[in-house]
Amino acid sequence: MTPGSRTWIARYAVLAMSLCLSACAMVGVSRVKSHEYISGQRNDVIATGRVSDQTLQSLNVVALNPDACTKAFDACVDTVKASAGLNDEQRLSALSELWLGKAIRNDRADKDAEMDDSTLDAFLQASRYAYAYLFYTQRRPEDRVFELRQVQVIGFYNFSAQRAIARLFQELPHLTPEWTQASLANWTFLPPQADLRLAGGVNAPSELIPASTLRFNGVRNVYRRDGFGTEFVAVAPPVTGDNEIPWREPEYVPATGALVFDGTTLDAVLATRRIQLMARNPYSDDTIAVGGRSVPLAADFTAPYGIWLARSGFASQSIRSLLGREGGITTPRVLLMQPYDPNRLTVVMLHGLASSPEAWINVANEVMGDEALRKNYQVWEVYYPTNAPIAVNLAGIRKALDATFRHFDPGGKARASNNVVLVGHSMGGVIARLLVSSSGDRLWNVIPTRSDLSPAKQARLRQRLAPYLQFTPMPQVTRAVFMASPHRGTPLAKYRLARLIVNLIRLPVNVIKEVASFSDLLKNDTPDGTPARIPTSIDNLSDSDPFVKAAADLPISPAVHYHTIVGVYKPNGPLIDSSDGVVPYRSAHLDGADSELAIPAWHSVQETSAAILELRRILKLHAETAAASRP
Repeated sequence: MTPGSRTWIARYAVLAMSLCLSACAMVGVSRVKSHEYISGQRNDVIATGRVSDQTLQSLNVVALNPDACTKAFDACVDTVKASAGLNDEQRLSALSELWLGKAIRNDRADKDAEMDDSTLDAFLQASRYAYAYLFYTQRRPEDRVFELRQVQVIGFYNFSAQRAIARLFQELPHLTPEWTQASLANWTFLPPQADLRLAGGVNAPSELIPASTLRFNGVRNVYRRDGFGTEFVAVAPPVTGDNEIPWREPEYVPATGALVFDGTTLDAVLATRRIQLMARNPYSDDTIAVGGRSVPLAADFTAPYGIWLARSGFASQSIRSLLGREGGITTPRVLLMQPYDPNRLTVVMLHGLASSPEAWINVANEVMGDEALRKNYQVWEVYYPTNAPIAVNLAGIRKALDATFRHFDPGGKARASNNVVLVGHSMGGVIARLLVSSSGDRLWNVIPTRSDLSPAKQARLRQRLAPYLQFTPMPQVTRAVFMASPHRGTPLAKYRLARLIVNLIRLPVNVIKEVASFSDLLKNDTPDGTPARIPTSIDNLSDSDPFVKAAADLPISPAVHYHTIVGVYKPNGPLIDSSDGVVPYRSAHLDGADSELAIPAWHSVQETSAAILELRRILKLHAETAAASRP
């Protein structure tokens, strides 16, 4: 072979080797957008139906893939469990997601049928492996606080526990009231360790609604607390036969459920089929003791409130109440938004004309959603018939509140019975102001009495009217907030539309009967003896009404700090000449207030973000002041 031939052979060899190396390259590279990378990291079997990148990596280590695991599930999980190539965290988290994927596939395949035992078992397996990952691996949960994988595993646990608890709840009607354990899908469940308080003192709810399945319109924000456990709305059975009781405990309360697997070691937890149910009240519990440590408790504070409002029928009922039609209410009620807590301050909210607790949709939700306020306050909403005269509602609401305080705290010593805050909107603000005012004898002149009454009849009339015309401030109240409240009435109550509505109003039967019992004392001093007309609430809201004019300057208790929030609709000129479209500023303004905030808004100022922020400020100030005054 000539030197030239050897040179060409060498060149061809080099070229062949280059082509081979190029063709046999095993690694390529491409670019993805940053948000796609982050999305891929966060995706898992719950969000996409496909296993997460972390579980996929664990499967790759043991020479498996998701399709193979779906086709031969038992062999797949056995391989993952036995592989020495995975540490405990990798193995347990992957097994939790694999079992959860199987459960979800089974659940969706027959979504209209009751969950079968094999699906329940898969959810429980997923819960157990997640539970073991969180509490029985070498690292503690706080050691992984910045790791996305732990967040995913908490999600695996919470979702699996939600589905398993919902399935067990369906079995409750088949269990005896004194059940000590229940067997289901070859697992043994122990009765829940619970601190929930349901209306009527019942032990078990009639419904248990997963909060994650609810979406609300009309609620500005949904307030949750991330943590361990799955959030539910526990619905108490309707309480019957209590029409004489003015208070109503909440039928819808937040509940957080958890499954605690028996055992104190990793091997024991993975071997057990015994589960302790936990049911916690997130209003009283911030944490839950599980796995030998205390961890944050998950909660949803908006869901119970939202579903209560959605099912209430308040919108139509409030109109029937205003017009005095069947289906409305005839006496005031005190509606507790949370189970009574003697150690929380009480905020009492009073709605306005033709309204209902729906007036406070976002106000109450924002108060309950603020952690600092939630720890210090409980909300009561007064619901009353807005067709009745203000004096009648004032007396009825005072009676209802007094009865509620006496029922829950007969001695009046609890924190809940002292330093109470009243918050009133529109006519509710007028009533709230009178609840903290002294009438003296200033209101007697508004009653058209006969001039020829004997002293005995005058005494009888005074006795019958005293509950409505003579009152002192509620001693429990030390602060009040008045929102768009016509303390001196409004000229709109005299307009033609308002008068047409007045003509449609029927007064509550109890009011008519009460007045009829002394109507002979109220006849006008005229030859034909025309009976005096009973005013409606709209009559009382007129700026020329004798009652509202007489009540406008009643002194507020010096023990009460008060604040005003007013709306200014289409401002055009000085504040003193403005209006919220219904109530003039001159009527809403109160001299001596600790603060006054004017907000560019229509009459429904209470729902504005600015008003809610101001209320939150006032409530935080009040909590600090109340704490400083405690012995």
